[in-house]
Amino acid sequence: MQFDTILSDINGFGKFQILLVLIQSISRITIPFHFLLNNFIAATPSHHCNISTLDDGGVFRNLTLEQRLAVGIPVQEDRTPSSCQMFAKPQYQFLSVSNSSEDPPTVSCQSGWVYDNSTFKSTLATEWDLVCGSKGMNKVTATTFFIGVMIGAILFGFLSDRFGRRRPLLMSYLATSLFGVLSAFSTSYVMFVTMRFFTGVAIAGLTIMSYVLNIEWFDVEHRTFSGVLISLDWTLGNCILAGIAYFVNEWRMLILAVTSPLVLSIIAWRWLPESARWLLANGKEDKAHFYISQCAKMNNTSKCLENITPRVDTHKKYSFLDLVRTPNIRKLAICTGIVWYGVAFTYYGISMNISGFGLNLYVTHLIFGLIELPVKIGAYYFLEKFGRKPGQAGTMLLTGLYLWVIRTVMAVLGKGLSEASFTIVYLFTAELYPTVVRQNGLGYSSFVARLGVSVAPLVILLEDVWHLLPNLIYCTMTVVAGLVSLLLPETLNTRLPEFIEDLEQPSSSRVQYCI
Repeated sequence: MQFDTILSDINGFGKFQILLVLIQSISRITIPFHFLLNNFIAATPSHHCNISTLDDGGVFRNLTLEQRLAVGIPVQEDRTPSSCQMFAKPQYQFLSVSNSSEDPPTVSCQSGWVYDNSTFKSTLATEWDLVCGSKGMNKVTATTFFIGVMIGAILFGFLSDRFGRRRPLLMSYLATSLFGVLSAFSTSYVMFVTMRFFTGVAIAGLTIMSYVLNIEWFDVEHRTFSGVLISLDWTLGNCILAGIAYFVNEWRMLILAVTSPLVLSIIAWRWLPESARWLLANGKEDKAHFYISQCAKMNNTSKCLENITPRVDTHKKYSFLDLVRTPNIRKLAICTGIVWYGVAFTYYGISMNISGFGLNLYVTHLIFGLIELPVKIGAYYFLEKFGRKPGQAGTMLLTGLYLWVIRTVMAVLGKGLSEASFTIVYLFTAELYPTVVRQNGLGYSSFVARLGVSVAPLVILLEDVWHLLPNLIYCTMTVVAGLVSLLLPETLNTRLPEFIEDLEQPSSSRVQYCI
């Protein structure tokens, strides 16, 4: 008798599974907190050169602020003060002639900048003057974080398939908390970037392991529902982040605020079960039976296990190399890598450019979060009726279409569809890879995705070349990835594969229960 059959018999969607989801939701809401944190801590408020050096001790000192700006800073085409240039000396003629044809010499800011603190009390940009010629360093903070996530995905993918889901998950909780706090107390830009890198490494484990642990405890019938349900943690965290950032507008305190829920997760970790699938696939039959018995007891189905004991035919260690050893799993690895790159590249390209949509930063972030809820509900019904493959391809192709029309309603729909594609790709990938390399497969896919995420913030800088170029790049990538997803096999209402042989020889299965 196969494991999925036993899981159905003991109720694959009972109190045990609900408790598992609730415990994990505490930590999972911190994932969007950190992944989208740069929208707020790296925001660049309005600014202009500090023109105190133009004070000649005479007329300049007696001018109002508005007059000082008029004689000290050139105006741009939209009639706002230049952010990066100032006059070499006061141009008093502009006090009486606002549209002078003269073109006085300008210089770059000589004594730093003055920032508008009405929205943000402090950000990375104001802390270390990451503007004008240094604005790229502001984008690098996000790129560095996602490079950390990329490396962490590989590291924790290996650890989870080697040592189980539970213990590495605690490591992720502790390390994310530690480096999150250290980044908040950074005394220099280099220290901050370094701490954010390690925060990315640590939180990558939480991202992939918590999802797989949940999926592996749900039966076939409820797996689609569970995948969408788990993804709602992201939506909830996304919306909460807008509120926290609105009330906590100092970047150091904001980092501490979004990291703090992990304290509860560390406490609640003791009640998390290990994955029985992983235990069985790794020859730990007694421990697997212990957790399965716990599940049956909590779900009031203990009688189903009275005459059943687990048995595994063979046992070996698996690694990332097993993702390319045989033809079918090698094809799977190539295709999922491309799809994940496209999904993540596009999603974060939209999410990290919310200031470019012409609305209030907090309102835009909240709208982008709220649109995910109806889209995910719609995705659930679509997945149940039509399957993963058309859902993955359809959401990505439509995202590419809507992205071309960047403003207002179309942009919001594009964001919602890109989130739906992310929800689907997590579920789809977890169902495609066998248990023995599921975390390695998800870790590898996440690694490739973070390559895309690392590049996404930098692509926005290309709008200086052509304002539609970033969107053209995002559209092209998501359409290509959507087409590649059509090459993946359908997994609707199929059992989770346990071993690589289940992909190469679908009729084989070595995880059995003896009656």
